[in-house]
Amino acid sequence: MLRPGTALSLRSVVVPAAAGLLVAGALVLPAQQAHAAGSVVKVTGSQGNWQLTVDGSPYQVKGLTWGPSVADAGKYMPDLRSMGVNTIRTWGTDASSKPLFDSAAAHGIKVVAGFWLQPGGGPGSGGCVNYLTDTAYKNQMLAEFPKWADTYKDNPGVLMWNVGNESVLGLQNCYAGDELEKQRNAYTTFVNDIAKKIHAVDPNHPVTSTDAWTGAWPYYKKNAPDLDLYAVNSYNAACDIRSDWEKGGYTKPYIVTESGPAGEWEVPDDANGVPEEPTDRAKAAGYTKAWDCVTGHRGVALGATLFHYGTEYDFGGVWFNLLPAGQKRLSYYAVKKAYKGSTAGDNTPPVITGLTVDGDAGKVPAGAPLTVTTKVSDPDGDALSYEVLASSIYIDKNKNKELTPLAATNQGSGRLKVTAPDKPGVWKIYVKVSDGKGNVGIETRSVRVVVPPVDGTNVALGKPATASSFQPGSGDCPCTAANAVDGNNGTRWASDWSDPQWLRVDLGSTTSFKHVQLNWETSYAKAYTIQTSDDGQNWKTVREVSGGNGGVDDFDVNGSGRYVRVNGTQRGTGYGYSLYEFGVYK
Repeated sequence: MLRPGTALSLRSVVVPAAAGLLVAGALVLPAQQAHAAGSVVKVTGSQGNWQLTVDGSPYQVKGLTWGPSVADAGKYMPDLRSMGVNTIRTWGTDASSKPLFDSAAAHGIKVVAGFWLQPGGGPGSGGCVNYLTDTAYKNQMLAEFPKWADTYKDNPGVLMWNVGNESVLGLQNCYAGDELEKQRNAYTTFVNDIAKKIHAVDPNHPVTSTDAWTGAWPYYKKNAPDLDLYAVNSYNAACDIRSDWEKGGYTKPYIVTESGPAGEWEVPDDANGVPEEPTDRAKAAGYTKAWDCVTGHRGVALGATLFHYGTEYDFGGVWFNLLPAGQKRLSYYAVKKAYKGSTAGDNTPPVITGLTVDGDAGKVPAGAPLTVTTKVSDPDGDALSYEVLASSIYIDKNKNKELTPLAATNQGSGRLKVTAPDKPGVWKIYVKVSDGKGNVGIETRSVRVVVPPVDGTNVALGKPATASSFQPGSGDCPCTAANAVDGNNGTRWASDWSDPQWLRVDLGSTTSFKHVQLNWETSYAKAYTIQTSDDGQNWKTVREVSGGNGGVDDFDVNGSGRYVRVNGTQRGTGYGYSLYEFGVYK
C-alpha cells in the first residue's frame, strides 16, 4: 500500500505560475482555469435518495483498487476502461501521484485518492499512534493531507479524498478496554479535523474515510459530521452492509472501497487446518454477488471499488488479483460483465472444475513423489499448459508470500507429478493452467508434509547428547542438545549464532548404522558433515553436505562409532543452527 510522502516539489511548481498571473492583474482567470480543469464532485439528494454527481451529471462508482506502479499507469488504463471501470482507488497521495491522476483522467477514469493513517490495515496493522496525546503526528498529518488536496484539487483525475484505511478496527492491536474506546473516538474526531481542513482548501471534492467493518460507522456518526459519505471494506459480508446501515440509523450514503470473494479470515479451515481458499469459479461469483448487493442498495450505496486490479503472483495475488502475472482470470471477466464492459471477441480463461491430491493429503512424506489430478476445460478450445507451485506461508510466514515453482511431469489426463517439498508442515500447492491467450485458471489445495518414515531402528533416540552451545532462553527455548534426540519434532536444539557449531550423541558403545535423518528448523545448515568417533576426540567424516536448504535431509550412509555428530560449518541463515531431530538408524 502507498504511504503519503512529504515532498514539496509539485507545490513549488504550481505556486509561482499562479503568482505570475496575479501580478499581471488576471485576478479572475486562475479560478476559471482551475474550474475548467478539475471536476466539481458533489453528494446530492436527501435521506435514502442520494447520488454522486460529477459536474452535475450522475456518477456511479464502478471501480477497482489500483495495484500496478504509477509508471505502468499508461499501460493498464486502457484495459481498465475496456472493462467499464470509471474509478480506481489508492491508499496514499503524495508527490508521485500526479502521473497517475493525469493518466487516469486521460482515459476517462477518476481516482478515490487515499491518505494513509496509522495503524492502517485492520487486523494485521502496525504503527500504533496515541490519538489523544501524539500532537506531533496529528499536526504533521493535518498539514500534509490538505497540502496534497490543495496541490491536486484541480486535477481532472480526482474524484474524492479518502482519509485512513481500517484504523478503527486496527486500533485493537494497540489498545484494549476503555482505552481502546477513547482512542477510537479520538481517531474519528481527528479524521473529522482532517476533513474540515481538506474542505477548506478544496470544496469541490467529497471527503470520506474507510474502515474494515461497519462497526466503525457509529464512531464516524458520533465524531465525524464533516465527512460527506462513509466508506467500508467488506468482502464476504458485503451483502450485510445494507441491513447494518438501516439498523444504524445513518444519515449519509456510502461507497464500498474494497470487496470481492471471501477472504482468508472469512472461510472455514480445510482438513489440514488452514483456510480453505475459494475456487476460481467461487471467486468470480463473489465479485458478482458483491456488486449486485451494492447496486441493490439504491439511493444509498453510491458504488464500489472492488479488490484488486493487481499483477502480483504470490499468496495474496492468487487469492485476490484479477490478473496475477498479467494473466486474466474468471474474476476479471466477472467484473467486466458487472460493469457492462464489452465482451465481444473475448477469449476466456480455462475453467478448473476439480483438483485432487492422490493419496493422503494429510500425510505426504517430505521429498517424496506427489501427484495432483486436475479437471480442466477451456471454453475456446485452446491448447493448455500447466504449472505447479508451492507456498510455505503457513509454515514460516515467508515475508514475501512468494510461490515456489515445482518441476512437474505431465502424465496426461490432467495428472501432474512433482516432488513434495522437503520441509514438514502444511504447504499450499497451486496448479496454474494457461491458455496461451493471456488467460489463466488457478486452483490450490493444502498438503501436510511429514517427516518420512525410516526402515530401521533409531539408535540415537533418547541417548545422551551434547553440543558446542545451546540457546538457554526466549521463545520456545531452552533448546538443549537433548531436544534433538527426544523423538519429538516439536522440540529443538538451537546453537549460538556463529560458525562452526556441533551436536553429538553418545550411542553408549561402538555401533554400526546405515541411515541418517535430520529435520532442520528454519535455521538450517548450508554446509555440514556427519562424523563418527570411538573416543569423542578423533573424528572421521562419513558424509559431507554442501548446498543444504533446510527441511529434511534423509540419506543412506555407512558408519560406525560410539559417538556420532553433525558438525555445522556454514549456516544457511543469520541465526544459529537448529535441529528438531537428529536420527541415526541401523
